[in-house]
Amino acid sequence: MCKFTQGQRGERASEMRKGFREMLDEANAEIEAVSPDEAAALLDDDDTIFVDLRDPREIEREGNIPGAKHCTRGMLEFWIDPDSPYHKPFFASGKSFVFFCAGGWRSALATKTAQDMGLEPVKHILGGFTAWKQAGLPIEPAKKK
Repeated sequence: MCKFTQGQRGERASEMRKGFREMLDEANAEIEAVSPDEAAALLDDDDTIFVDLRDPREIEREGNIPGAKHCTRGMLEFWIDPDSPYHKPFFASGKSFVFFCAGGWRSALATKTAQDMGLEPVKHILGGFTAWKQAGLPIEPAKKK
């Protein structure tokens, strides 16, 4: 269990029920992770949708995996749920999904969340976009606004 330290205003320290590392361990025990090379083999598969969970500034700075849809991590649950006013139809397409972020942490948690919501099949790229780039896989430059 993690403990919060005393805040600047002198608030009492409290205990965190579950830290991010524990959440990642739990997610990774239940989800499928694929290597960048395994993910790249799915790029031309019309039944697979890549979903970039990074912040728009990250995409502008580093580019993207070709053809990936963009959904910030904060909107994922709302975009997946067909009852949400923010629902995006591509999440109801019946296709497979490959999530990624910069390093694989956000995408691991997002994959677990999507799976818990009933979206399947879903997996994420181990090591995220950073590992993708290091593997020398294709990157499309960010579109200028």
